[in-house]
Amino acid sequence: MIRLVLVAVFVTVFLIVSLPIQFVEFLIGKVNPDVKSRSSLAIVNWAFRVVLFLSGVSVTVLGEENVPKDEAVLYIGNHRSYFDVIMTYVRVPRPTGYMAKVGMLRVPSLSTWMKYLHCIFLDRSNIKAGMQSILNAIEKVKSGISICIFPEGTRNRTDDALLEFHDGSFKIAEKTGCPVVPMSINNAAAIWEDHLPWIRKAHVVIEYAKPIYVRDLDREQKRHLSATVQDIIRTNYEKNKELV
Repeated sequence: MIRLVLVAVFVTVFLIVSLPIQFVEFLIGKVNPDVKSRSSLAIVNWAFRVVLFLSGVSVTVLGEENVPKDEAVLYIGNHRSYFDVIMTYVRVPRPTGYMAKVGMLRVPSLSTWMKYLHCIFLDRSNIKAGMQSILNAIEKVKSGISICIFPEGTRNRTDDALLEFHDGSFKIAEKTGCPVVPMSINNAAAIWEDHLPWIRKAHVVIEYAKPIYVRDLDREQKRHLSATVQDIIRTNYEKNKELV
């Protein structure tokens, strides 16, 4: 119970205290958007690291050297926990936007930080809006912003199984030529979702596979890109079970 209380208090205080910081970031963005992106990244990274510390989360990271540092990438990962975002975001080497549910726009202060961090809000009930979200993500990548998507479409509540990936996510890589980085996450639900509402100490394993460069694939390989990435994530997920 104490971990839940500590996290809840910290997040609440951070979102309130950071309101004037958001205004400063807004002013910085008017002068230099790139500086705003990187300073917002640093601020939220600090807050996320505090949340992980208070939650008692330890993370083993494999293959981090596979993540390109000099260009925007498309991260594709399996999704079992809200903590997936926190644990992976503190490791991104450049500004990175996450695909998020449109409902997050209703959360004051948090939604502002998400906008500053280039997050894209997806309305899955609106096909036209969904297509626009993919187009927005393509423009982000073209401008040098990485994008992270969990293409199962929602948090997977099924143990040891991946939901079918939504192919639309991969249009971002196809249209921009950015590398796709498959990302497997083991044991994330043990932090919170497996025993709601309590937060418990847990060990998580994250592995970044070697990037896939869509421009190097032939037509047939491009058609099966979603299945290929899902197979890589599933293989690493099964392999890393013994490390948890």
